[in-house]
Amino acid sequence: MSNQVNSMNKGLTVKDLVTTGIFTALLFVFVLVGGVFFATNPVLTFFMPAGGGLLAGPIYLLLIAKVHKRWSLSIMGVIMGIIWFVTGMHWAFALGYMIMAIVADFVAGVGQYKSKKLNSLSYILFSLGGTGSYIVFFADPNGWAQTMLGNGTEQSYIDTMQATANTGILIAMFAAVIITSAISAFVGCKMLKKQFEKAGITA
Repeated sequence: MSNQVNSMNKGLTVKDLVTTGIFTALLFVFVLVGGVFFATNPVLTFFMPAGGGLLAGPIYLLLIAKVHKRWSLSIMGVIMGIIWFVTGMHWAFALGYMIMAIVADFVAGVGQYKSKKLNSLSYILFSLGGTGSYIVFFADPNGWAQTMLGNGTEQSYIDTMQATANTGILIAMFAAVIITSAISAFVGCKMLKKQFEKAGITA
């Protein structure tokens, strides 16, 4: 166990940073592909985080298996948040991924990045970062609308969202994210069994 702790506490090497960068790009693409269908529809947009969480689990878990050091996941989340922000997403969408990536990093770190269960929970928490924009939407719909209008979103899109939104949608959004990301993490664990064994990741 002491060797695992020492390995985790060692600083990220250049190789680790390059690996983190590569997997961040892959993760972003998978989240984008999974969520884009929902994002383009103002009625289904609330399920964009669930769509994003469905595909990216194996990539996320493989990053942990390759690096398994503190701050790799946090760096990944910060980079993703910056990309989301500069591409016109609401600031809370970007901030949500940044914050939840740091939380996810801590959770995976509790198990020294060697626990499938904690790594999977870490992914679920990370995926919840995508709900940040929608939380702000429900808390301050007018402020959210003004920000998105400034980012180029059409008024008709926002009007449809506001007409569709209700408490049931909010609850369903969180439930959907948890379910899809849990499925993705489960599939990832099955797919990456040999990689996990090599990295010393256990149940």
